[in-house]
Amino acid sequence: MQKTGSFKVRGAMLKISNLPIDLKKQGVIAASAGNHAQAVAFASSIQKISSVIVMPKNASPSKILATKSYGAKVILEGNNYDEAAEYVEEYSKRENRTVIPAFDDAEIIAGQGTIGLEILEDLADVDEIYVPVGGGGLISGIAMAVKSSNPKVKVVGVESSSFPTMKHSIKQGKISKISSGHTIADGISIKTPGDLTFNLVKKYVDEIVLVDDPSIVKTMFLLMERAKIVSEAAGAASLAYLISLSKVHKNDKNVVSIVSGGNVDMYLLGQIVSKGLMQTGRMLKIFVDLPDKPGALKKIVDEITKANINIVEVEHDRLSTNVPAGTAGVYLSLELENKEKSMTLINLFKKENITFNILT
Repeated sequence: MQKTGSFKVRGAMLKISNLPIDLKKQGVIAASAGNHAQAVAFASSIQKISSVIVMPKNASPSKILATKSYGAKVILEGNNYDEAAEYVEEYSKRENRTVIPAFDDAEIIAGQGTIGLEILEDLADVDEIYVPVGGGGLISGIAMAVKSSNPKVKVVGVESSSFPTMKHSIKQGKISKISSGHTIADGISIKTPGDLTFNLVKKYVDEIVLVDDPSIVKTMFLLMERAKIVSEAAGAASLAYLISLSKVHKNDKNVVSIVSGGNVDMYLLGQIVSKGLMQTGRMLKIFVDLPDKPGALKKIVDEITKANINIVEVEHDRLSTNVPAGTAGVYLSLELENKEKSMTLINLFKKENITFNILT
């Protein structure tokens, strides 16, 4: 709900507005996969200074477009954030531009920490705060601000289980690198934490926990449907962890979950809706073997109608190697109220001796 769609604008605005006049004239540069890029571009436009943003080649087209719309020059370089950051170091020296770090900087951290101050203004009796963790700038600022005012508040960081960079570093007692991994939460897929953020997290953060992609997908879906909030994957990580604990923890504390960004790719959003419906038992995809004769499909449709289930999509397949000659395979995507409805349909199919496989 911030300008540019994430918390990043806070740190970027503070850092850039505090630059000396001579450095402002030379312009700034930053590496980012998306949110920091938009924040730096926007803050630079407010200060009326030149900005260059280096983004990985696989960055979301929507985030590239948004960054350009704030007036930045965008350069696509490298296959990930780390490679883009290396290019920034070279470019900044060549053109004498000031690098605006994504997280490992005192002013960036202080800007993000204003969220912690606002939490305490709104909820003086907060017990726990859960924060998504990538490079650590957001949680460092929040934890330092909150603990300085009320050391009793528990601050918990939530990382992707595919990139447990900070958790692994804290456990080792030194900064460690995660060589590879894949997660839908690209905003927190950082291979190496910052020196400053590592030390602040070690000092102020109580615990680092992990969450997987299916939990994040489910949470993004629930946020849209129940709260009317569109969140990106990294932004939903902390709430995803809390929802995964909901069945084993009592709801007896005042808990804050930071939803840190809403810049999700529209194509990905479509997948989230479909996968969210499947995870909550409200969409079922099945494959049915049918005799390739008139009326065979009608029998299937009649059973689906008896169960009061909506057919979303139908696809015939007669050519695949797993479909014998003289038969037709039919893929059906079905919309249901809940998981119980799917069991009703499955029992009807079994009763009528209909051969089928559940795909999702």
